[in-house]
Order: sequence, then C-alpha cells, then structure tokens
Amino acid sequence: MGKKGSKGGNTVAAVETLARPVVEGMGISLWDVVFEKEGADWNLCLLIDKDGGVDLDDCEKVSRAIDPMLDELDPIEQSYYLVVSSPGVNRLLTKPAHFFQYLGCPVLVRTIRPVDGARDFSGVLKSFSEGILTLKEGDFLRSFPLSETSFVKADDFDLQETRDL
Repeated sequence: MGKKGSKGGNTVAAVETLARPVVEGMGISLWDVVFEKEGADWNLCLLIDKDGGVDLDDCEKVSRAIDPMLDELDPIEQSYYLVVSSPGVNRLLTKPAHFFQYLGCPVLVRTIRPVDGARDFSGVLKSFSEGILTLKEGDFLRSFPLSETSFVKADDFDLQETRDL
C-alpha cells in the first residue's frame, strides 16, 4: 500500500510520466493509468501490455520497479493500493493511440444518450479523427463524437484476424 502524501496535481498524469519510461524500458507498453475509488479504498492501476500478452511475472516486475519510486516521489495525496495488470481482452480505448491501434477491429461503443433508440453499437472501427470515431455496422457507417460515449471497448482481442473485416 502506498503511503499518504501531501502533493496535489493531476495524479494520473504524474504517475504516467513517472511510470512510462520505466515500463517501456522493460519492453512492455503502458496501456493506461487509472486512479479510482473502489469501495472505501483507492486503487492506482497500471495497465500494461506487450506482444503476446503479459503474465503475472511481468506484472510483478513492473510493480517492484514502480512501487519504490512512487513511495519516494509521493505524487498521491491519499493512501492507495498499487495494482498492475493487463488491460484485458475487452480493453477500454481511451486515448487516440488506442483508437489508431484498433482501426479495422471490432469495437463496442456505448453512448451517453440513446441514438436512434439504442445506446450500444458494435462494429468495425473504420476511422478516428479529431475526436470522432466511425464504425462500420454491416453495410452502414455510423459516426460518434467521443465526448458523447460512455465507453469504447475492444470487442475482440485477435487483432491480426479481425483487421481483414
């Protein structure tokens, strides 16, 4: 468990700046950093990925490298648990790089408000530009401003096979 600190600022940005060079130096990519409250506890989640997927040893290696740095620099005001894991098969796409990586792949989009009576849309991610993502649903193209989505998730992990859809 991390210790209670006194520094403010954007927690996720500070941790990402600290963690990215360390994680990438291990040949692993830092998919995302999430700082969220779960019940009474705060969790700092580092989501890591690499070709072929990550395993428990990768997670442990990253945790052991990052934990002492976080304790020393103390960028987080409250107590928290450090969690290092894979972003999973149905990973959230949150950054432009995520959308570009998943072009041509199946995704699930949930909108904040219903569009044509529905909130969930599945299709192949055809484009992402200036905060607008476009899905191909069968023979139809549908565009969504990212700001009007609750989330966008990868709908299939096998990138190689799905890009041909």
